[in-house]
Order: sequence, then C-alpha cells, then structure tokens
Amino acid sequence: MTTFDHPSFGRVTDDRVFIFDTTLRDGEQSPGFSMNLEEKLRMAEALADLGVDVIEAGFPVASKGDFESVAEIARVVRGAVVCALARSGGKNDITAAGQAIAHAERGRIHNFISTSPLHMKYKLRMEPETVLEIVTTGNKAARNLTDDVEWSAEDGSRTEPDFLCRCVEAAIRAGATTINIPDTVGYATPEDMERIFAMLKSRVPGADSVIFSAHNHNDLGLGVANTLASLRGGARQIECTINGIGERAGNAALEEIVMALRTRHDQYPFTNRIQTEKLLKLSRMLSTTTGFDVQPNKAIVGRNAFAHESGIHQDGVLKNAATYEIMTPESVGWSKSSLVLGKHSGRAAFRDKLMALGYTLGDNQLNDAFARFKDLADRKKVVYDDDIVALVDDEVRDHQRIRFLSLDVSAGSRRPAEATLELEIDGELVEATATGNGPVDAAFNAVRSAYPHTARLALYSVGAVTEGTDAQARTTVRLEEEGKMVDGQGADADTVVSAVRAYVHALNKLLVKRARTEPEALPA
Repeated sequence: MTTFDHPSFGRVTDDRVFIFDTTLRDGEQSPGFSMNLEEKLRMAEALADLGVDVIEAGFPVASKGDFESVAEIARVVRGAVVCALARSGGKNDITAAGQAIAHAERGRIHNFISTSPLHMKYKLRMEPETVLEIVTTGNKAARNLTDDVEWSAEDGSRTEPDFLCRCVEAAIRAGATTINIPDTVGYATPEDMERIFAMLKSRVPGADSVIFSAHNHNDLGLGVANTLASLRGGARQIECTINGIGERAGNAALEEIVMALRTRHDQYPFTNRIQTEKLLKLSRMLSTTTGFDVQPNKAIVGRNAFAHESGIHQDGVLKNAATYEIMTPESVGWSKSSLVLGKHSGRAAFRDKLMALGYTLGDNQLNDAFARFKDLADRKKVVYDDDIVALVDDEVRDHQRIRFLSLDVSAGSRRPAEATLELEIDGELVEATATGNGPVDAAFNAVRSAYPHTARLALYSVGAVTEGTDAQARTTVRLEEEGKMVDGQGADADTVVSAVRAYVHALNKLLVKRARTEPEALPA
C-alpha cells in the first residue's frame, strides 16, 4: 500500500478517500442559490459536523462579501480544512485567498487555470507555454502562504494528455499537494475519467506524493458515475456538493457518492469520515436555506427514496427489508418506517407512525387526527410522513393561541407604509400599529409588536390560486427558531391579509413545536 505525508492529513494511505465539499462555492454559484454570511456559517458548521474533510468556503477575490464569508468560516469552523479558491494567474487572487484563510485551524489555497485547447485559445487567449509558466508561479505563490495547496486543471477532461501531464508535473514541483482534474463541463464518460487518472498516476513524476482529486459536473447525468470511475483510476479526493447543486446541471452529489461507497464496499473498498446518519438533516437544511427542494425521486434524500406504495413491494419489505432496500433508511437519517400509509391503513398502524415521527397523542386527539387522516387518504393518492406531520400540526388551526381578527394598511409613495392589526392572543384582544418598508413588512412588524418573538422569517412566498386580477392570493411563510422550522399558509383576496394569515399560522405551529419539546415554555 502506497503511503505519503500530507500537510493537513498526515499519513495518507490508498484506502482513504477525502471528501471535499464545494456547496458554499460551486454550489452557491447556481442561479438563485446565493447565501448570506449567517447561512454560510451555519452550513459550514453542519458540514464539519457531518465529517467533511475539506470545505471550499468561497472565492475571496470575487467580492467583499465572499472574502468576509471565507474569513469568518476560517475563524469559526473546526474539524475540517477551510479552502479558498483563486485563479493561478489572477491579480491579487492568491493574496486574498491567503488572507482569508489566515486564521483557519487548517487552511488551503485552491488555485486553477484552464488547460484545454478550447479554453486556452478562446477564454484565456494564451499559448500553452504561458499557461505552463502560470501554473508554476501560481502554485509557488500559494505555497508561500500555506503548506496545503491544491491546483486544478480547468476543463481537464478535454485537455491533451501530454500537456496535462506537463502541467501536473509543474504544479507538483511548485508545491501543490493536491491535484484536481475536473470534468468542468460534464462532457466525460466514466471510461474517460478512469483513464485520465490512471495515466497521470503512471506518467507524472511525483504523482505518488500528492492526492489526486475528481470534480465532476452533471451535464450528462454522469457526475456520480464519473466520480466513482475516477476512484478506480487513482483519485482519492472527491469534490461534491449537498443535493448535487452547482452550476448548470450541478455537481456530483455528496450523499449519492458516500452511500455508493458504503453500499458497494465490495467494489470500492475505501474509508471516509462522513456520518451518513446526518445526510438527510443536512440536505433539508440546504433546501430550507436556499428555498429549493430536491425532487421526490432524488436518490438518498428524496421523499420517495424509501417509500413503498406497491402492495407487492410492501409485502416484501415487511418480510425482509432487503428485498427492496439496498440500504436502511436509518443509515441516512430517515425514520425506521418506510411504508406509505393509505386509505386501507388501520388505527394501530397510524398510531405507530405517529410514534415514529415523535408524536404521542391522547385517545381523543388520536381519534380526531385519525379521522382527518382517513379523509385525507380518500382524497390523496399517497400520504407521506410530511403529510402526516402537517396533518397533526395543523390541529393548531382548531386550537389556536393566536387568532387573526383584522388588518388596516395604508401605503403609497409619499410616506412609509403603516399597518394596524388586531389579534386575539390567549382569548384577549391585542392591537398593534407599526410601519415598514412596504405594506407586508409593516404588517409583519405589527404582528411582532403584538406578539413579541425571536423567530426569524426564512421564507415569504406568494402565489395566485386562480388567474386574473381578482385572484385569491395564497401565501407561505417559513419561520425559524433555534433550528425549528415551520411553514404557515394563508389565503385571501387581499395579498397583505393573506400574508398575515400565513404568518399567524406559522406562529401557532411554532408554539406547538415548542410545547412538544419545551412544555414549560407555555402556560397551562
């Protein structure tokens, strides 16, 4: 077994695979997926807790905000290498990256330059020899700032083999300790990626003293397959993202790669540090943060990944789960129950499902909830865990501590919007008036004034139930408090009233969640 010493990981062996997460860099470059500093920091801490080896925190030279995000993550996060991206020949790039990771427990500078004929001719407008010189100077500059340096050959999968070998050799000689060969545009096939890494490992001097890394995009849907093939060729670092987010069609999905390694250990006899039981939690955290849910049939973390509706499948799973499940739901963070409840399910099965989801109801509450479940099952083809959670939580609609009574709003271009609100809170009338940056903001400020709370508004979404200017507005409000997330819905012909109804509904649901976990927080 080949071994060598790496500046961040110490003694490295062939059976160890390092997980490099670029959710906060490549993932955030997806349209609509931008995150603020607080959200990035929360994600970075969760990634470190998951067991990720390297967190690519951003591109410091891109903006002041990106620099501050990388610097703060470097100061706060422990347990993972914090990496900053830089162009090999970009003015000030490497300096900015070095400054951003200066306070990291372990820091890395990741520099890159294009090496394919297409990119060199049309993007860089440079001759190959000039690119080769920049590879050397860029990695030397990075190595002067940190011992842990990664170099990437952008569009590496479409680079001429001989030139790619020369560039990799130059990067290693200049101090790079990790070499990344990305399939930047998702063009390669698994056979291509395995061949490229095997070639570099056999032809490049010094290849046995660095970690080779794979960064595969998903334009042809081959990101995960190409990554697994890269491991066969000799790569030992995987660059990936939670939920597979990333530019265009995204990156290879972390959760899919890790579970493939775990499930098919016979084919991929490698180890890693990922605590797979936390995968679903992190997937949902990212979805909540960005507002983009994964598709139902998404591998590992999609809501259908462990759902069985077919009677034949259900019968097989009940007798032996391995008949239709190649991994256990618990291994990635799902609950033990994986059968979809429907209109033929009985009260006992419903009670067991509620207990598995963390609910304990009295007989009367159970009867009411079961009646609502049966009604829902008659109207809905499939009833998922999330449906049952919503069904039970929505009992709050019938036992609300906070009730919306009335709202008056004045708004226009001459003065700030003002909202006057009446709520019934625990049976008492409460009135509040507030201003804001627009009528919805003023109305929400009035709610917060009438019922002070620390919950953060995480999502505000408005849609029309029907077409036309007289359409009823349907609003969703998501509140977050100490890790607890709730969604409230409201509908009204007036958009602002719809928004307030949704906000009050979310508050009531949040109080229910508090009561389940902190009964002392509510009066009797």
